[in-house]
Parts: sequence; structure tokens; C-alpha cells
Amino acid sequence: MNEPSRPVAIVTGSSRGIGAAIAERLARDGHAVVINYAGRRQDADAIVERIAASGGDAVALQADIADPDAVQRLFDAAEARFGGVDVLVNNAGIMKLATLADSDDALFDRQVAINLKGTFNTLRQASRRLRDGGRIVNLSTSVVGLKLESYGVYAATKAAVETLTAILSKELRGRSITVNAIAPGPTATDLFLDGKSPDLIERMAKMNPLERLGTPADIAAAVSFLAGPDGGWINGQVVRANGGMV
Repeated sequence: MNEPSRPVAIVTGSSRGIGAAIAERLARDGHAVVINYAGRRQDADAIVERIAASGGDAVALQADIADPDAVQRLFDAAEARFGGVDVLVNNAGIMKLATLADSDDALFDRQVAINLKGTFNTLRQASRRLRDGGRIVNLSTSVVGLKLESYGVYAATKAAVETLTAILSKELRGRSITVNAIAPGPTATDLFLDGKSPDLIERMAKMNPLERLGTPADIAAAVSFLAGPDGGWINGQVVRANGGMV
């Protein structure tokens, strides 16, 4: 069991990319961390090893967040391992791009299942099981503001997440639990960079006035603020971490 004073954080989809950066940052902040993954066990174990090597405490737990029973088991296992849960970071998600005319049912259904239903599944468990004084941080996207072509279904799922964020912050009245969302802009992860030409990457980097892509560490820093004591007066909000793009 962890020390009673150490807060416990579940970070969904944290075997790589932004999720991994968030997990490692929260571990440095003093959280015991659940590294949730769907199918990349080796990557998740590597994050656990890095956190342990730095003196932190973490465990890798498999769960497909689109499956409500799997999400319940995830919380069960986190409580069994650490004694409770204080922080939920909803990072897991997928992005499939197509115009609405070209979006087939599979593209729509899978993004809704993971990005929206998956977030609902974890929020439902967290609203019942987070200890008082906890933190919930959902991941949205700045495309909700930009409204770029071909991002319609993806952005719609994230707009719904932003609405759930605001409503849940009110439903948890009296428990001192904050619920917020982070909406990243283009961020330099392997998934984002893969398949894009250098010219396209450069154009996207120049879209914001700071003229660079975000980094996973940039997003993790914003999550760290909202999940920590200094973010305790921020509630029901969406923070657009995008360098001023929108």
C-alpha cells in the first residue's frame, strides 16, 4: 500500500505520448499513478519502470475504457493496490479524420465509443468513488474552437466531453472535487507527426503566435496545475493549452 498522504491518480491511455508525460509528471508531483493501457503492455511497463527508477510508485493496469465493466475493474484494482483514488485524468482517445460525407459508421461509432462513452464510463465511476477533495481532468481538443474541416466527428465527441465536464463539476457540489478539461492544440507526439510532411508540420506549428508545436510536457504541466493544490479554485472550466491558436 502507498503512504496514506500520497494522492492516487488514474491516467487513462498513459502508455505513451501525452498520457505518458502526464503520468510521469504526476509521479514527480508526488502521486501514486495507475498507468492505464488498452493493448500496449510493454510500453506501460516501461513507464512504470521509469517512475520507479525516479523514486515514484506506479502500476500498469489494462482496461478498454469503452467497456464499462473493464472501467469498474480498473477502479477496483486501483483501490486494491493503493487504497483509494484521488485524481482521474481522462487522456485515452482516438482521432480518425474524414469529411462528414466520407465518414462511415465504423469511424463514427469507434470514436464515440472511446472518446465519449469511454469518458462517460470513467466519469461515472469517479463521481461515485473519488475521495473528497479530488480532481478530474478531461482531455478535449482545441479543434472544438478551430472547427477545422474533416475533424467533425472527433471534435463533436470532444465538445460533448466539455459539456460533461461542466455539468459534473456542478453535480459534485459539496465534495470539494474539481472537474476541468484541457484542450491541447497540435502537440509533437509520434502519433501526431506520423504521416505528415515537414511542410505541413511547419504550417501547423506557425498557426499559434508562439510559432511552435506544443510538447507532451506542456500539456502535462497544465494537467499538473489543475490536479494540484494551486488549481483548487479552477472548476468547470476548459483550458485551451495551444500557444494562443484559438
